[in-house]
Amino acid sequence: MRKSHPVRRVVLATAATVSGVVLLLSLKPASDPAAASAAGAAPQATAAGQESPQGGAQGAAPAGSGTVTGDAARTQYGAVQVRLTVSNGRITKAEAVQAPKGGLSDQKTQLAVPRLNQETVAAQGADIDAVSGATYTSEGYKKSLQSALDRMKQASSGAPGSSGSGSAQTRTVTGKAVRTQYGPVQVRITVAGGKITKAEAVQAPKGGLSDQKTQLAVPRLNQEAVAAGTADIDAVSGATYTSTGYRQSLQSALDQAGG
Repeated sequence: MRKSHPVRRVVLATAATVSGVVLLLSLKPASDPAAASAAGAAPQATAAGQESPQGGAQGAAPAGSGTVTGDAARTQYGAVQVRLTVSNGRITKAEAVQAPKGGLSDQKTQLAVPRLNQETVAAQGADIDAVSGATYTSEGYKKSLQSALDRMKQASSGAPGSSGSGSAQTRTVTGKAVRTQYGPVQVRITVAGGKITKAEAVQAPKGGLSDQKTQLAVPRLNQEAVAAGTADIDAVSGATYTSTGYRQSLQSALDQAGG
């Protein structure tokens, strides 16, 4: 029998060792960090794709909601003023908080205003037809409606002076016109940070002695409204009717502003 050569035994032993290492490597689980990263890449990418649309939806600013009142538009037969209820940027309700009254005006108002309200909601704008037989009321309605729409746009764009939501924003709110013995009184307030920063009477009694009383009372009432931040203000002596009407209109403005 031949004896194995020492060199041959070394070669065979080395080959067996290499074969064993290769076999072990082929059976070893993929616990290698690089392999693990490669294996997890696809699920991570899928998760990111799912989170992106969700994040966009959460980051989107909600459209404006609330109540917006337009300026009172004077007509030959009386003032017309429109108030809009807005939800998610759409007009859901329109109403005339002021409209001509008395005599034939009552009939025309009852004829025109409901139709104008319906057309406003349908058109989502001031591009509405005048009601035949109530031309002045229709024109006043559209003017007040347009001013309300302008404020609505300011609110949605976050422009200064807008009536958008949020206590930090500046909002302008107009109260209801209150009829007094000497004429209507209507107050508009500017609110910023939850406080009244400006108050003004957009309507006040005029003519004769009323002019003097209005000039005496309104500036003082405006100052007191800002100082008090509420409608709990004193009446101005000698202008009781104007003061009472002012406070009632101021309170309605505060109600709209949520104060």
